[in-house]
Amino acid sequence: MALAADAILLAELAYKTFWDAFAHHPKNAPDDLAYYMRQAFNEEQICAELADERNIFLIAEYENEAAGYAKLIMGTTEIGITAERPIELSRLYSHQRFLGKGVGQGLLDECFAIAKADGHDVMWLGVWEFNPRARAFYEKNGFRTVGEHVFQLGSDPQTDLLMQRPL
Repeated sequence: MALAADAILLAELAYKTFWDAFAHHPKNAPDDLAYYMRQAFNEEQICAELADERNIFLIAEYENEAAGYAKLIMGTTEIGITAERPIELSRLYSHQRFLGKGVGQGLLDECFAIAKADGHDVMWLGVWEFNPRARAFYEKNGFRTVGEHVFQLGSDPQTDLLMQRPL
């Protein structure tokens, strides 16, 4: 699990992996993407998220390099999520060069283990409707779509599909 000392590493990892995942998609305006990323992935924001006891960050390494990360949030839910003790998979990203090498699956498996050990009954997430690779990955891992919500990317209200999986 990541600690406060990992804030700079996490901020850099979050920025780079989000950029790689979404910067070249034609539906994302560069100004909206840049605005969101400046707000979400600066060192101060990541420090605040690390200090929040509801958040759990994991960092994956591949060949001694930070290859990806995950963020879980305890105690959050959305309309359509059916659970007694839900946990949100808020972020799961890896560097593009590590796609297909098991980084994402390893992170997700560890998230499942942590959630189960802490007594959560459902894991849920939001995934962009125009991200078919991620949607297929989550479906392969037992998530099913239960609704949608707005993800605000700068001035662009985008649609995320809400998915959940029993633990």
